[in-house]
Amino acid sequence: MRRRVAVTGMGVVSPVGNDVESFRDALLAGRSGAGPITLFDPASLPTRIAAEVKWTGPIFRDRKISFALAAAEQAFGSATRGGSGPHGRGGASLGIGLELFSMEDAVADPPLPDALEDRLTFLQTPSDLCVHLISKRYGLSAPPVTHVSACAAGTDAIGSAFRMIADGRRDWMIAGGTDSMINPLGVGGFCKIRAMTVRNAEPARASRPFDRGRDGFLLGEGAGILVLEALDDARARGAAIRAEVAGYGNSFDAHGISEPHPEGRGALQAMTRALEDAGLSPERIDCVNAHGTSTPKNDPVETAALRRLLGARAKEVPVCATKSMIGHLISAAGAVEAIAAIACMEAGRVHPTINLDDPDPACDLDYVPDRARPHRHECVLSNSFGFGGQNASIVLKAADA
Repeated sequence: MRRRVAVTGMGVVSPVGNDVESFRDALLAGRSGAGPITLFDPASLPTRIAAEVKWTGPIFRDRKISFALAAAEQAFGSATRGGSGPHGRGGASLGIGLELFSMEDAVADPPLPDALEDRLTFLQTPSDLCVHLISKRYGLSAPPVTHVSACAAGTDAIGSAFRMIADGRRDWMIAGGTDSMINPLGVGGFCKIRAMTVRNAEPARASRPFDRGRDGFLLGEGAGILVLEALDDARARGAAIRAEVAGYGNSFDAHGISEPHPEGRGALQAMTRALEDAGLSPERIDCVNAHGTSTPKNDPVETAALRRLLGARAKEVPVCATKSMIGHLISAAGAVEAIAAIACMEAGRVHPTINLDDPDPACDLDYVPDRARPHRHECVLSNSFGFGGQNASIVLKAADA
């Protein structure tokens, strides 16, 4: 029999707060984390703004590694309050950007390959090193899993961990995503495919999902880590249950690299599969955390897919776009937004989609414009639809649902 899976710990590093409480409060206040890029000189690029993490801690090799370690420490700490922690067969499942070396190394002086011997070993590869360090720190002897499914990676990492626990292959998992692409190659690459906003004069108003004036996504950075464990085990040790992961679905568009299938087939498949996996009908969904990138093509496609999924209820279900405030965290997006969904569900409120001043007629759902509102909800659908057509959705239920 399939086991139920609880969320017992959460940790976050984000452009609007580096712990769950400050992150939640910033979202409910509608606060933007956007500003001019300070991590390098972007003067030669069309986009010169981003949502940077305000980080004062040490940097271990790479920003994304430091973010993941900090978020994991928060998550494990919150899961072990009271002295008793998760036990049994543990593992790690992490979404992280695929790199052969740190982005900073590619533009360093002296350049590669002259400095290859000094800088580049397989142990310095962020995607390997990050999950290795987390597994070692928390004594997780099961083979770790790294997900590189672009913007869907964080949600895929949670979904994979959920499945392993539900199927009895693990008893608990550290799962989530981390990323930092605010560097010359990251920003330059996204500028090259014209995916990013160029609203440089108004950073806080640049990310505007579902608005007629949107012109591309705002790049962000950060990490979100959750501790998942078998619900019965969590209850037996007296853990605080934050939420339940009830279902996971993924799909592939088989269409394009930088734009979704125009009919939203992959998005609809991922959402439908997540609900089927949870054994729930669409009528049970009472809030959606949208992928909501603020790109011209994603937002109407996601809207159309939600209309088809939710049917007559489509305009009654609040749809929140976290990226309006924190930007697009790429491989970390799904995990950070899952934490946003859980934290708001616990608070009995839905956070706003800011900067929705002039709604696109093709985007006609309830996106909770500009102000948070009270909303008791027990079942959230959280979406991540990635570059290359990789889609993932998870169903999150309130602890007492």
